[in-house]
Formats: sequence, structure tokens, C-alpha cells
Amino acid sequence: MNRRSLAFLLTIAAAGPAVVGADDRALDLAIGDPARKDAHAAVVLDGITDARTADVITPAELAARLDGVRLLFVGESHTNDDFHQAQLRVIQELHKRGRQVLIGLEMYPASEQEWLERWFAEKEMTEDAFVAQSRWYKNWGYHWNYYSGIFAFAHANGIRMFGVNAPRTLVQTVRMKGFEALTAEQRAYLPERIDLDSEEHKQLFRAFFSSADALHGSMPDEMFQTMFRAQCTWDAAMGWNALQALKKHGGEKAIMVVLIGSGHVAYGLGAERQTKLWFDGRIASLVPIPVADAERETVVTKVRASYADFVWGLPPETDPLYPTLGVSTPEQKSGERFKVIAVAKDSVGAAAGFAVGDELVSLDGVPIVDKETTNRLMSLKRWGDAAEYKVMRGGQEVTLTAHFRRNPPQAAGIAKPAEAAAPAEAAKPAMPAMPGMPAMPPAAAKPPKTERPE
Repeated sequence: MNRRSLAFLLTIAAAGPAVVGADDRALDLAIGDPARKDAHAAVVLDGITDARTADVITPAELAARLDGVRLLFVGESHTNDDFHQAQLRVIQELHKRGRQVLIGLEMYPASEQEWLERWFAEKEMTEDAFVAQSRWYKNWGYHWNYYSGIFAFAHANGIRMFGVNAPRTLVQTVRMKGFEALTAEQRAYLPERIDLDSEEHKQLFRAFFSSADALHGSMPDEMFQTMFRAQCTWDAAMGWNALQALKKHGGEKAIMVVLIGSGHVAYGLGAERQTKLWFDGRIASLVPIPVADAERETVVTKVRASYADFVWGLPPETDPLYPTLGVSTPEQKSGERFKVIAVAKDSVGAAAGFAVGDELVSLDGVPIVDKETTNRLMSLKRWGDAAEYKVMRGGQEVTLTAHFRRNPPQAAGIAKPAEAAAPAEAAKPAMPAMPGMPAMPPAAAKPPKTERPE
């Protein structure tokens, strides 16, 4: 099981599918826009390719081409800082062009909008105060520093931000029990209709799972359908809530820039498809794509042109900026400990001796009582640090020391030079990680290397 599949495993166990694990197939599927699905778009390092025209443009030119666009979905990999720098640059260029920019955030459910309103209105609020009071490490969990530049720019320039995600319990209910089990309060975060019938979306969703993934690669149809239902719910909720905020707060020149996992954006089959059921205005998509990473042996030079309206070539991806453990646990139930359900091969957790079935007791002496506390403690760690975990194993308490050390590039199999790569049609370009709602503390799971989609 690879790192991406492992990260997805946790999400499935906790809150339904937030598409994280991806097979290489997902970048090159003949699906999506009929006018482009049989063509390819170049992936150019530090260039933005307009997949509709094949032009390679600058961020300023991108902003000009977005004139008239009302909704822009920008994909991300949650633990790749280059993705977030690209997102920030898009926001800055749109602002510079005189657009009224609104920002939709997968990172917060719509039910937490109060704190984003305070961030907009209270100019004296510090980042530390916002992170603590808005419970960032409960609502999201990935390191705040990945997103701080975007929040700081919005705060300084009077740009409103909106939580567009669905509450986690809502998606859990849909996955496990269906829409009929939702309360009236939960239904308020969803549109009246959610489309579950796209065969192309199902094809893409299956491609997110590696055939080598023993758990999900050949899952029973019933399991697939419940996961797909939850994924569509996420897509619909984020598109719908972004659209409501745009209608309420956006003027004539407004553009809602929605920052979500790339899997919710790919091929226009996720949030965009669901939103078009309710909106006939112009929508566009942008997905950054690393030209290489440490897990594949070829360099990405092309993707299917229908993958996104614009693709932004990013530098080769290696390890995330902040350390992770590589141990997966399902969402904690009240009164129960986090129980390890998977340990990534060659991860920090594997080296420390974690085993499936271990129950997490404490981290550096602090009881692991909820994921917010664990996320916050992990946010203080840097590569080179260590952490002492206590776990229950076979009825006895065991102490494990995790040393946060990265594998050398040679050991990870860094990408070969571009001239050695086969054409994109024959090669298997790795799909950027597309995580959705994080369902576990970064301390207890190793995020995928590039979000591809929640």
C-alpha cells in the first residue's frame, strides 16, 4: 500500500471518501469536456497552460483570461507548499486586476463561518489568536503555515473568506446511512439535488485507487457506491456553499476562488459538475501539477487537456515541509482511543515500531484525547525532532520513540531526467494527491505527497 492509499484509508474509515489515494491513470483519462478529452495539454515548469488553447501564460495573463468568470475552482495538495504559493499568486493577480475576490475554503465547514467573519472584520486579530479560536487544528489539521500567506493577504486586503465544506458528521451520515438519515439542520448545508449518476465521475473515482492497493483496488461494489455517494456530497456541498456566498456577498465584478483538493476539481466532474445544476454563470478550473516526485521514475510533460481549464507546472515534489508519522487511525469515537489501522512502509512510524492494533495513549506525555490536541502538538515538530509515544499493545503499555527523519532522495527513487521519460501517453504520470477533509491528526497519518483530490 503506497503513501497515498494509506492516507485515503484513514479518510474512508473516519469520514467517507476524501479522494486522497490516486493511481497514475487519473491524469490521463479520456473523460470530461468532449472538446478536449482526446487532446493533451503541456505541463511546463513555472508556466500556466491554457488547456483550451495550448497557450503557456503568466499569472497576470491568467487573471485577464478569467475576466467574466464568477467561480474559479483551484485544486491543491494539502501538504505541498508550492500549491499554496500558486493559489496565493492567483488571488493576488485577480485582486491587482481590480476584481472583487472572495475565497471559499475546504478547510472550514460552513457551520464555522463565524470565525472567518471575525478574521475579516477584526483587523487587530493575530494569526495565533485566529488559529486557536477558530480551532484550525480541529477543523482541518494540516499545518497552518501552509495556508498562512493566503489568510494574511486576505486579512490585509479586506478579502472575505468563507467555509464551504460540509460538517464531517454530515458526510459520515450520508456514507453510512444515506441522505434520508440527515437532519433538517444538516440538509441546510446541501442543495436540494445531488447528482450521483455520472459514469465518467465513477470512472475517475475508481482511477483514484491504485490497482496495487489491496484494500481499495478491488473493493466490493457496495463499498464503492457508499464512498462515491459521500464524495459527491462533498463536491455538492462545497460548490453549493461557495455559490450561496457569491450570490450574497459578490458584486458585479466578483469572483469566488474556491481552494479545494485537486480531486474535487479534476475534469470538472466534482464540485463544478454539481454546481452547474444550480448556476449558469462562467466557471473555470486551475490545477497545479508537480513535474515529478520522489515516487515515480518519469517526468510529467503532458496531461489530458480536459483535466482542467488551466494547469500550472510546479517543481518536483519531495517531502512535505513538516514531519508526519505515517500511521493511520480511524476517527475517534467518544471514550475510545485512536487505534492504528495501517502503518506506511518506510515511514517514521514504521521505523519507530508502530503496529496495526496499537492504541495511542499519549504524545510527549500529553494524553491523546482528541485530534485537535494531537494536531497542535505535531505542528510544533520539525524534521530532525523526536517524539515519545505511549501505546497500548496486547494489554500492556509500550513506549515508542519516533525520529522525524526523511529518506534520502536516492532511497526514494527520485525522478529520472525529462529526456529519459516516455511520452505522456505511454508514461504513467503520478496523480497529484487530492485529499479532501482531513479525518485524522497529521501526527497519526502521513499525508499524500502532492492533495491529490479529498
